[in-house]
Amino acid sequence: MFAYAVPADSYPEKALRHPAPRQKTLKSAIGCKGVGLHSGSKVAIRLLPAPADTGIVFRRTDIAGGGAVVPALWSNVGDTRLNTCIENQAGVSVGTVEHLMAALAGMEIDNAFVDINGPEVPVMDGSAFPFVFLIECAGVVEQDAPRRAIKVLKRVTVADGGRSASLFPGDGFSLTVEIDFAAAVIARQQCSLRFESGIFRSEISRARTFGFEHEVAQLRAAGLARGGSLDNAVVVSGDRVLNEDGLRYDDEFVRHKMLDAVGDLYLAGAPIIGRFHGIRCGHEMNNRLLAELFADSSAWTYVNADAPVAGAVASGWETRLVSNA
Repeated sequence: MFAYAVPADSYPEKALRHPAPRQKTLKSAIGCKGVGLHSGSKVAIRLLPAPADTGIVFRRTDIAGGGAVVPALWSNVGDTRLNTCIENQAGVSVGTVEHLMAALAGMEIDNAFVDINGPEVPVMDGSAFPFVFLIECAGVVEQDAPRRAIKVLKRVTVADGGRSASLFPGDGFSLTVEIDFAAAVIARQQCSLRFESGIFRSEISRARTFGFEHEVAQLRAAGLARGGSLDNAVVVSGDRVLNEDGLRYDDEFVRHKMLDAVGDLYLAGAPIIGRFHGIRCGHEMNNRLLAELFADSSAWTYVNADAPVAGAVASGWETRLVSNA
């Protein structure tokens, strides 16, 4: 019972105006195999149904005993170098959880066990889409428990130089992400969307992680990107994309940063009702933002996740701005 321990006084009566959506889990178990992006290790995962109020819980099957359980929560985040790694008090960790967490958020899966036989979630093709496909194949079922969301009550911001991440009050869930890279093929890009029903799968889930050819040797010397390749990442060399098939979206780079933010924010333990704005932010800043939010009890509250603001699946652009200048 990890994600939904809710104080009775934090559950406003006004949230009961509409019947609450039900929590959801997988209809059946399903799995896949792949390679860890940073470790380069071969690993297998299996997604399994979990009881209501469980949340998302990783279980290291290669480690014996109860210390192998790692709840997917912001407070368990450790390493954030080019990935989000969660770790329990026994020091057992699971790395690169953000793409799978984004898929679980996008498919509105509240409760699931993720059995994994290694230290890192497989990168698959570098996006969240393979995990979305797995969830669709397994099926989704509603559970006999109301779905709750975290409603942002006031602005919360973390900043570091020209980078920042903020949450604002708002109806439903929306994101704006801005990036700025020296490479002309990326340059400045901004994307904004409002989550409603449908677009996470078609417009965000297929955006792949990316990196720069000139950084590969340095990253591998630091124990990172050992499993990276053109099969699971967009690789930029100078002002060129090296992947033969090019980009999946004209603005795939900023869309992937948006995908990462969706996954990182789902470590809150429930969908968020509010507006996220990230400027040149990454995993470390996304996690700091959640820590800042939960450190201030007046900045948030639990409410019923009413259907129009369920916060996990998106289907209509609020605005979409892309600049390569």
